[in-house]
Amino acid sequence: MLGQTGARRFDILSLLAAAAEIGGAISRLSLPSQWLTWAQQGEVNALGGASNQGGPHWRRVVAALANRDARTAYAQIVLGAKAPDVLAGMSEQRRTRAVEVLLAAGLVERTRANELEASGTIFQDLLTQQPRRLPQTGVDRFMRLGRIDRYPANMAQRRELLAWIAGDAIRQGEELTEQQVNERLLSYTDDVVLLRRYLIDFGLLTRTPSGSSYSRQEEE
Repeated sequence: MLGQTGARRFDILSLLAAAAEIGGAISRLSLPSQWLTWAQQGEVNALGGASNQGGPHWRRVVAALANRDARTAYAQIVLGAKAPDVLAGMSEQRRTRAVEVLLAAGLVERTRANELEASGTIFQDLLTQQPRRLPQTGVDRFMRLGRIDRYPANMAQRRELLAWIAGDAIRQGEELTEQQVNERLLSYTDDVVLLRRYLIDFGLLTRTPSGSSYSRQEEE
């Protein structure tokens, strides 16, 4: 019979092995390379994984679990590891990036004591989310399942589509870095560079001369 310590060690190894297997399967999926790049580099926003509509976004969760370091850290946190013990032995930069990815995806949360704990509701929240429901007219003609299907050739209609996205993704008064803007726009298209350029060209998104920050153009 295994003692309590031995049983716990067996449970830890089993869970880590399961996490590695699940994550390996996820990383073999045909995910857009940009999702994986952001997850690997820790390029996340400061919203803790919450979309503008509220709740976690499934793309961030999948991208986080495809990141080997983040996946290992998540398994350790689920098992109750203290913050200093998460990814112990790795460089501080890698540890910080992995934790930031998990926080942004909503997989883990910080406690008042500045410890890390796994979210108890993340997967339930994802399952209960409803797809965006758009009006049956207007921008709905150019979108599919809440994402851009095509850009209308008519400039007035294109502006209508872009204005809806700007209003849905960015609150007035917010100042975002380029990577934060890109992360927001990922909900609507994989080609975030093109969408960001269109928003700027149509005067719906402004940036500082240095390009260090962006904000939504105030409505007249």
